[in-house]
Amino acid sequence: MLRLLLLLSLPLYIIDQITKYWAAHKYPLRGPGEEVIPNFLTLHYIDNTGIAFGNFNGGAYSNYIFGAIALGALVLIAVLYRKGMFPGPISRLAIALLAAGVCGNFTDRIVYGHVVDFLSFDLHIPFANPWPSFNVADACVVSAAILLAIASFKEAPPEKAK
Repeated sequence: MLRLLLLLSLPLYIIDQITKYWAAHKYPLRGPGEEVIPNFLTLHYIDNTGIAFGNFNGGAYSNYIFGAIALGALVLIAVLYRKGMFPGPISRLAIALLAAGVCGNFTDRIVYGHVVDFLSFDLHIPFANPWPSFNVADACVVSAAILLAIASFKEAPPEKAK
């Protein structure tokens, strides 16, 4: 697992932090940003103290609460991993992605006082238009959730000790 963390989680974490630093220094906070692909992709700098899709954003203590939840999640993942709860390659890949994403957004909460979101896609989906802004760490977390769902059907559960 250490190898996967070093080869996947660490590079993704670094990419996440570099892209957020770039966005936070290139664009004004909550400014119009820059349309890179017309009517599809906009880069900008949005602050998010809440969770996915901006839920609970702006609460007085939300940044602290979700920061504590992130730390708790990392501890829980480590404990479950040591207990063999992620037996196959899909679930281990998911955990590596999850670690990168959680650490990336937690770092933002410490450094910026909020999570930095900078990618905005206009997907032309009636129920989700515009799609909420996100970042590399968010993409890692969502990918991890999808992989964990797949792993729950594809990988055998860990065997219980007798």
